[in-house]
Amino acid sequence: MITRDQALSILHEHVKSESLIRHSLAVETCVAAYARHYGEDENKWCVTALLHDFDWEIHPAAPDHPMKGEAILEARGVPADVRRAILSHANYSGVSRDSLLEKTLFACDELSGFIGAIALVKPSRKVADVEVSSVRKKMKDKAFAKSVSREDIVNGAAEMGIELDKHIAFCIEAMQARAAELGI
Repeated sequence: MITRDQALSILHEHVKSESLIRHSLAVETCVAAYARHYGEDENKWCVTALLHDFDWEIHPAAPDHPMKGEAILEARGVPADVRRAILSHANYSGVSRDSLLEKTLFACDELSGFIGAIALVKPSRKVADVEVSSVRKKMKDKAFAKSVSREDIVNGAAEMGIELDKHIAFCIEAMQARAAELGI
């Protein structure tokens, strides 16, 4: 298994966009909180989350992302189960989400980005002011963060077997704990 620091190095090597780096850190924040909650390998879950979109700037469209990035990760020594989880986060990959890690990555990907977008439109521009009710309200506004799949947010929580509001609250709380690092 590679370390979180090694994953960060790979991320920074391939990603130049600060917003994409912040997105990866936000996903990591939520996924790591779930790893602690479930008593799973936090390093493995952090590595998976940090690397899930590492190839987006190289391969910004389906079906290349994340399929072509997988070979790069294999060459860097990233374990097969981590690579599989990364592949499974793309609905079009054909890789089913079977493990708790795979389901968690998918569930946290779109939601963490959505929470971050909501934080940025708050007067304070802080995740500290984001509430479950504001996330639910913005989910109904199709013009807000229109690239975020509301269906993936709903389905992610369902695949994890968690009530959507509890999942939203869990991710908000996780992101609030690392707000300074996330820039929100």
